[in-house]
Amino acid sequence: MITAEEKTIREPQDPRERFAKPPMHTTKQAPPGSSNQLSPQADYGESSYVGHGKLRGRTALITGADSGIGRAIALCAAKEGANIVFAHLPEEQQDAEETIRLVETAGGKIAANPGDVRSKSFCAQLVDQAFSRFGRLDILINNAAFQRTYQKLEDIPEDEFDAAFRTNVYGTFFLTQAAIARMKPGGVILNTCSIEAFDPAQSLVPYAATKAALVNLTKSCAKLAAERGIRVNGVAPGPVWTPLIPSTMPEEKVKSFGENTAFKRPAMPVEMASIFVFLASDDASYVTGEIYGATGGRMPV
Repeated sequence: MITAEEKTIREPQDPRERFAKPPMHTTKQAPPGSSNQLSPQADYGESSYVGHGKLRGRTALITGADSGIGRAIALCAAKEGANIVFAHLPEEQQDAEETIRLVETAGGKIAANPGDVRSKSFCAQLVDQAFSRFGRLDILINNAAFQRTYQKLEDIPEDEFDAAFRTNVYGTFFLTQAAIARMKPGGVILNTCSIEAFDPAQSLVPYAATKAALVNLTKSCAKLAAERGIRVNGVAPGPVWTPLIPSTMPEEKVKSFGENTAFKRPAMPVEMASIFVFLASDDASYVTGEIYGATGGRMPV
């Protein structure tokens, strides 16, 4: 029996017009940035995403879920029925509390953990908490990232080069090590890669290099994980409207952010989160070792 609601036509949305287009009006922020200062506000899926129980009863561990893509993944995964454990930097407490509020408002269960994924011991603690709080770990999403822009190669400080690799690559490796040893068959590991791995910007040398490393790490780990029945994939976003943008890029780049895509706009975090949900679900049971591009058809600068 088809209900009246099921008979209702959901008109397709024009991808060029779904969300805000440049110029973006946000003023410069200090790193790592704050979501509540974004203008226009980012869409995390508060009303634009509807869950269908694809992850019911599973536990997802997400790094960098205080804002941006990570927050959207946490909210959308919770709407699909997943329990959420997430990590954030101590200075991101205010944004982290908003992630908690959004997930709980959507009826989800969530646990936050301030700390730094550059620490191997902290990564092990995150996995431990997933088991102690919810008794299982089904999904690991390595999303935390460090990014800075420099116009001259010689201006890149050694400590920031190190921070980029320690956060983006080491943190992913440490968490994958800790999680894969305890995940059951059917587990999923997803890494946030980037278009920068394939079309690196001259102003993002360390960041782009780390994302290229993550592509390689994803593919090699997928081969090892497959022997355990665990899938490993990556998502390579193009420009996405998150606090990382106004806090790490020059103002003129922020204003025109996303113009160099086929749709002439940046993605909103919810547009990435739906891809992560798909890859985490059993709908993607035959997908592993893949890098899922979501760049808005971005054309090289």
